[in-house]
Amino acid sequence: MWRRTYLFLVLVRLYFALSPSYLHPDENFQGPEVIAGQIFSYPVRLTWEFTSDNPVRSVFPLWPVYGLPMLLLRWLWIGNGNDGEIPPIAVFWTLRVLMFALSFVLEDWALHELVSSPRHRRVAVLLVASSYVTWTYQTHTFSNSIETLAVAWSLVLIDRIVENKQRSSAFASAILAFVVVFGIFNRITFPAFLIIPGLRMIPHFVKKPFALLAAVLSALFTIFIAVYLDTKFYTDHSVTWSYLFSHPTITPLNNLRYNLNSSNLATHGLHPWYQHTLFNLPQLLGPAALLLFIRPHLSLRLYSAISGVFVLSIFQHQEARFLLPTIPLILSSVQLPKNQTHLRIWAGLWIVFNVFFGLLMGIYHQGGIVPTQVFLSKQPDATQAIWWKTYSPPIWLLNGKNEVLKTHDIMGMKEPSMLRELSALATCHNPSTNTTAYLDETEGTYLIAPYSATFLDKHVTAEEPGLRFQEVWKYKQHLNLDDLDFGDDGFWATIKRVIGRRGLVAWRVTKDCTAK
Repeated sequence: MWRRTYLFLVLVRLYFALSPSYLHPDENFQGPEVIAGQIFSYPVRLTWEFTSDNPVRSVFPLWPVYGLPMLLLRWLWIGNGNDGEIPPIAVFWTLRVLMFALSFVLEDWALHELVSSPRHRRVAVLLVASSYVTWTYQTHTFSNSIETLAVAWSLVLIDRIVENKQRSSAFASAILAFVVVFGIFNRITFPAFLIIPGLRMIPHFVKKPFALLAAVLSALFTIFIAVYLDTKFYTDHSVTWSYLFSHPTITPLNNLRYNLNSSNLATHGLHPWYQHTLFNLPQLLGPAALLLFIRPHLSLRLYSAISGVFVLSIFQHQEARFLLPTIPLILSSVQLPKNQTHLRIWAGLWIVFNVFFGLLMGIYHQGGIVPTQVFLSKQPDATQAIWWKTYSPPIWLLNGKNEVLKTHDIMGMKEPSMLRELSALATCHNPSTNTTAYLDETEGTYLIAPYSATFLDKHVTAEEPGLRFQEVWKYKQHLNLDDLDFGDDGFWATIKRVIGRRGLVAWRVTKDCTAK
């Protein structure tokens, strides 16, 4: 029964990995899009993290996680006699399958290593496998998802090193040092989760100095490789030894300096110190958050999660995904209710919570963006694409179309300003009885917006001279949670509009150039 349940949950995880939901732009812009631009000829858009004078993102962890699979995929593509570049959507789905595999193999394996009791281990594995966080966030290309794996395996290595007193620990210490440096260059928050577990290594290193020497040498070598790759990436000219040592690009240090400046964080949104504890953790854990306070199982995993939450709460910008590494640590450190009635009630709440958020975040959340980009990449006339009230679209999925198609990301621009922008870019209307005649034109302007944006209704149906909207594409499984305007519309009216009119629509917009 346990194995069948686990296998079913693995298939659920795979299903959500292969669903095109879009949880946050960072899942593309901080990873796949950067490396895709290096390996393939896809035109990409680098965000401020990579273009500022003091870049805050390292490419070092991106190469083994995304670069190697892309290189392997390209090798297989060329080896099979295919011409041209691999369609970017194929790369996109390959990375989703990769993230699923990493989660399935490395995360679940780590839990088997960290939880010693067979009975408790089965419960822990099922809780993590049935969490919507595992289904969605962990199967997307977030640096936080990679951080989750790095934290888990750092704890595994620490356990192996400390508990295995009979064998030499020099090699394991070297591997641990590599993982720690990798984790820091991936996200500077990584050490927060190792503050307490790392204390266990101090007596071990005192007794075995060769293990400490191996760890130090491994860390220094890894740091050198990371700094070299970053310096080379961010430098326009060739990097010599003298330049590397005199002008190194140390991205974790730049990142730390940036995040210590509250004025920088204010541009991303400031939160109270209790945001993670009172809001973000319950959002990720649901009913399990109650068990954390009522029936905790004290363990090094739990202490690691607590230290991580504490340190992350010091920084004023707090997003729920920053806490991803804590989820498997906490879910493997709680005890289920002993009373059968309470257990059934809790289990029912747990299932409903995760099914609801799994469907919401794994399928519907900004779910139309990726399919719409694929649609636009196949439109021969598309030269202007205006995205309104959506997340920033990943332009590398346009399959080279972005050489002629300019993407305008106007997000939350006010309606009058949006119409002026649209009017300036719209092409002239050419009357035709053929609804697909526009495909033969050399230029075309598209507006991509949620169907729930009711402001557009009066313009879409208007027949007077001016802008003309022709609906050419609609993806139903799309919800725009940023369009929840309870203040103006009221609660039920907003829910009815956003859910009842879910979907992402692409209109081809033209204007009457003969109108006076």
